Amino acid sequence: MAYDRYVAICKPLHYMTIMDQDTCNKIMLGIWLGGFLHTAILLSFVLQLHFCGPNVIDHYYCDVHPLLKLACTDTSIAGVVEIANSGTFALGGFVILLMSYTVILLSLRKQSAEGRRKALSTCGSHVAVVIMFFGPCTFTYMRPNTTFTEDKKVAVFYTSVTPMLNPLIYTLRNTEVKNAMKKLWCREVLWKANYK
Repeated sequence: MAYDRYVAICKPLHYMTIMDQDTCNKIMLGIWLGGFLHTAILLSFVLQLHFCGPNVIDHYYCDVHPLLKLACTDTSIAGVVEIANSGTFALGGFVILLMSYTVILLSLRKQSAEGRRKALSTCGSHVAVVIMFFGPCTFTYMRPNTTFTEDKKVAVFYTSVTPMLNPLIYTLRNTEVKNAMKKLWCREVLWKANYK
């Protein structure tokens, strides 16, 4: 996403040649390999754990922190690996995205006022979504292997609320949707004025 936004804003005339099918396939393959590596590392540690007590996780989904609490064996190494692995992915992705938007914002100085306005409009919504997703993820995975009562709320926020807000944010940026909402609102106001 960061590279795509950079090319679209900073090199708009070269976008179709830079972001060709081959480049998209390489980016997608890198993401899949990174996700597979991330999962394989965590799974290899979790499969070595022994569980002898309760089998109910006090969480909304099966995450590593609450799962490690159920293990009967020492989970200190698995906890450190989980922080290093998940924390690196969460914080690394967050930092890379913020750096890319910084480069984009610095490059806007060379563009016209209209170009800056459009780019800032696009970047603003992207940065909002990035912060809403990666902020809670970083809070969850960049700390020692402990669980807090707030973890459930934070998990619901970044797994459910943020993905639901994402389409809403991008839909409200669409001019046709904005015009339709204005017409609907005006119609509603007129209807209430006539029937009160």
